[in-house]
Amino acid sequence: MLVIFTSKAHGDITMFGDVAKLLIELMGHSGTIPSAIAAKDIPAALERLKKAIAVEEKDETEDSPDDEEAIEPQVSLGKRAFPLIEMLTAAAQEECSIMWRKQ
Repeated sequence: MLVIFTSKAHGDITMFGDVAKLLIELMGHSGTIPSAIAAKDIPAALERLKKAIAVEEKDETEDSPDDEEAIEPQVSLGKRAFPLIEMLTAAAQEECSIMWRKQ
């Protein structure tokens, strides 16, 4: 499953469903797809997402093995969330809502 995020303040973003659902939940939303966040709730959702990613990256740094060649490099949650953070930031500045749906 793919999830498409849309907003008048930013171009559409497409993500794999499992990552999108996790990010939606980290924003403080139920994880329901399709759904939306109202413009007035965007700043709080953005702040929750940034805090959750900071905690996740701190945990990844502490748990990383000494032999980094033993495992394949993984894309961090922060890198996966970057486009959504940009969309949330733009939507907050322009006071627009964000919607998402399955594709």
